[in-house]
Amino acid sequence: MLKDIEKYIFYLNKEVLVKVDRKLGEKHPNFDFIYPVNYGYIPNTLSEDNEEIDAYILGIFYPLDEFQGICKGIVCRYNDNENKLIVLPKDKEYSIEQMEALLEFQERFFEHRIIIK
Repeated sequence: MLKDIEKYIFYLNKEVLVKVDRKLGEKHPNFDFIYPVNYGYIPNTLSEDNEEIDAYILGIFYPLDEFQGICKGIVCRYNDNENKLIVLPKDKEYSIEQMEALLEFQERFFEHRIIIK
């Protein structure tokens, strides 16, 4: 989705609020896996699927309802209609390799790369 990457790049290194709709430890509603990270969306945004922009929360290891953190990466999907943000606590840093390992549970199904700034 490189053609649409600019709207995601806008969020890099900015503080964002993520509303969590799939908490760490919950089962995916349609597929047979458990979320090993909190996953949600950025309110009042719009992605290519006409829903809010999705975001993974890394670095917090308990279920959340919402989270305010820093967008440190973008999962740029080449064979899907939307990209994802990666949000971390202000005091955390992860390498691309660490992000890939934490997101492998879902991103292994998509041709993608992680963009950081």
